[in-house]
Amino acid sequence: MRSFIDIPDFSKDELLDLMVLAEDIAQSPEKYAESCKGKKLATLFFEPSTRTRLSFEAAMLELGGSVLGFSDPDSSSASKGESVSDTTRIVSCYADIIAMRHPLEGAPFVGSLSATVPVINAGDGGHCHPTQTLADLFTIKREKGSVDNLTVGFCGDLRYGRTVHSLISALSMFENVKVVLISPEELRLPEFIRKGVLEAHGMTYRETRSLEESLPELDVLYMTRIQRERFDDVTMYERLKDSYVLTLEKLNLAKRDTCVLHPLPRVNEISVKVDADPRACYFKQAENGKYMRKALILKLLSKESLSSTENNEMFESEKHYCANPKCISKTEQEITNYFIKDKKDNIRCAYCEVGAIEKED
Repeated sequence: MRSFIDIPDFSKDELLDLMVLAEDIAQSPEKYAESCKGKKLATLFFEPSTRTRLSFEAAMLELGGSVLGFSDPDSSSASKGESVSDTTRIVSCYADIIAMRHPLEGAPFVGSLSATVPVINAGDGGHCHPTQTLADLFTIKREKGSVDNLTVGFCGDLRYGRTVHSLISALSMFENVKVVLISPEELRLPEFIRKGVLEAHGMTYRETRSLEESLPELDVLYMTRIQRERFDDVTMYERLKDSYVLTLEKLNLAKRDTCVLHPLPRVNEISVKVDADPRACYFKQAENGKYMRKALILKLLSKESLSSTENNEMFESEKHYCANPKCISKTEQEITNYFIKDKKDNIRCAYCEVGAIEKED
């Protein structure tokens, strides 16, 4: 059995194969209309969602399968204190595959450890959002012809933007991708992505606060929302929420074939007047997500994906603890404290990838 918790769970070749399958699904949907007949997808959404949840549900229904689940944790046994581990183990009795979104980082991974069916991470806190990245990659491939040899700019909330984290991880697998990080100082890309992905893979990147200065060099612009739900300090959110707004005037500074992406929902960071510009690809991006989720479901339910993908680099440690207060390890019942070492031998939490702190004697 195989789950999809983070982008590195799949190789570059597997990601490319998924895109080939998604393209065939998009061109010939009738070929796949009965592919999941008799199969059930459980959508366990402990956090609000429109696009991701409906995209998963539409994908499964269009594959001939059925859907069950919840979109409000108050309507689940979680409101009674049930652990994530118990939830996924129980739901495994009723469904063939699970898509889970959770506000705590690492929750889908914890769920996958006890589930007896594949678990798909549909977003965990500010950590990662790998199926959105599948939509992003597929859109870039369709619009630019290739994911290689591009300059990609990320603008807005890079600290809590889980879609940013996942896409950067994916781009590290491709050739000669340059990254421009555009954000306020308070919302810089976190260290576990900056050092653990960009620097570990030798990617060229630079950080800046200016969207206007960066636009002329970008092949892809990935705009993000400043996420109020990720801020503990409301005053900081109010100060930063309008840091970047893409208007037609600003977009005119970009190349004629720049691809503008956004994981959505947007608030005001992209003017609605930009929607009519042919460079605006975020609504195509949402549709492409359905095709890639179809391809992912088919792959995880196929016989070729029955092999385990356990992370052999995980280890237990009584000498360390996770530094992240939003990690699932802080709340899950009787959880084993698993850690990993990155390429520079830094010890990080296996669930949320934030650095570990050594306990004092």
